[in-house]
Amino acid sequence: MKTKHLCLLGLLFFLISYLFFSKILPNFQKPIDFAHWFNLIGACLLLSFNDVFPKSRLNSVASVMTTLGVIAHIGLCTIDFIMSSYGNNEIAKSALSSQISNSPSILYPFVVVGPSLLFIGLAIHAFGFIKTETIKSLMVIFASAAIGFSFFVLKNGVCMSLSCLVFVLGLGLLLCKNDIKKVKGNLYI
Repeated sequence: MKTKHLCLLGLLFFLISYLFFSKILPNFQKPIDFAHWFNLIGACLLLSFNDVFPKSRLNSVASVMTTLGVIAHIGLCTIDFIMSSYGNNEIAKSALSSQISNSPSILYPFVVVGPSLLFIGLAIHAFGFIKTETIKSLMVIFASAAIGFSFFVLKNGVCMSLSCLVFVLGLGLLLCKNDIKKVKGNLYI
């Protein structure tokens, strides 16, 4: 499987996880937490973006941010798996949530700041194409901010999923830009 295919698969899994999170897809969370499994696998596959874009100083920074964001997503999903293992035990969930909130060494890198680094890293990767692929780059950059805004400020799952769709579409179009040009070229022959 090519690295580009891993990226596309990661984008698909990531989008599906956001459709679960927003409740657009039916809730098949029991006995398996599909939303977080799709998110975890998707985030790990998104690491492949570090290898597909041209190498530059900007992309080196983007690769570090993306990698840190994936590590944070792994931690966040682990926390959420533990949380879901409590089932309907709201007292235990509350105790775990309180413990995490009172532990800055867990709260900030794995819940508040860390997961955002994945979006920031991929947006920096996209910024590398701002002169040649302006619209696609801006789709990724603005959608990455919109995902965070819709989650933290609006607390709106549908806006979050739509933002994720634009984010995934922009990255997918950047990833396949040469393939799209080949297809367009063949259409005019």
